[in-house]
Amino acid sequence: MDLLGACRAFVHVSEYGSFTVGAAAARMAQSVASRRVAALERHFGERLLARSSRTVTLTPFGREILPLARQLVRLGDRLEHEAEAARHRPLRLAVPADCPTGALARLIAAARREGIPLEPRPAAPAERAELVGSREVRAALLAVAPDAAAWTVPLGLAVLDAPGAGPLYLDTLRPGRADGARRPRRVWLQPEDDVPHVRDRLTRLRDALGLRPAQLAVAGGLAPAAAEVLSGTGDALLCPRAEARALGLEWREIGELTPGPARGYALTAAEDTPPETTERLRRGCGHELAACIGARHTNGT
Repeated sequence: MDLLGACRAFVHVSEYGSFTVGAAAARMAQSVASRRVAALERHFGERLLARSSRTVTLTPFGREILPLARQLVRLGDRLEHEAEAARHRPLRLAVPADCPTGALARLIAAARREGIPLEPRPAAPAERAELVGSREVRAALLAVAPDAAAWTVPLGLAVLDAPGAGPLYLDTLRPGRADGARRPRRVWLQPEDDVPHVRDRLTRLRDALGLRPAQLAVAGGLAPAAAEVLSGTGDALLCPRAEARALGLEWREIGELTPGPARGYALTAAEDTPPETTERLRRGCGHELAACIGARHTNGT
């Protein structure tokens, strides 16, 4: 027996005192309402309604049951509402803060074709990890070491002038006596690269070459870091090749590091996110995810 449907019929018929009007209010045929009430009475073994040729009234047993039946119907309606809302609730995905707007728009469109309402949330690497850990987002593109990554983005140095266009050796940034009080040339890291697997390699190289601590600096964002390079200071910006090209800068590999540093990303889901949801996102939107982070290929997609 459909207990919820039977209670719905019973509640509406009892409220209107009529099977005809009550069934219409419950959006069911009169014959269906009559059968459901009769089934409920058989289930309880007691009459709920006293029927006459003109009216329908509650029996003493029906008056006892009606409040609980109303509560069950309200809970059933709430359950249906919450289930519908959950079905259309967007999947919040933490992404790098510098993802291009066009790439994000194409990702949202691709996810929609997969039946996934997607809501990207741009954030810095540490914040993305916190968001997925606290379940404020359902999944995140986390920064991981390249050997654990599904997507990798090679990094090099963007400079204003690149004579010879070969690798740039950081050893050439060491201040000499002729530089005097001139500010030493710097290598700027973006917040996206202020992660151990990128920052620590460059820090060790800086110290091994005898560069000053301030010659490796983390900028507040891409724009201020690029401005330092474009101002003709001789500084360099750590970034992917495509980003250097978009800024009108020359991109060079780091001479002392082989292989060079790279950004690594993995799609990680919160504990309560169904694995099939993120797998569908990974499989169906792999190219769009790669475009958001500037990766040329993906592993396992």
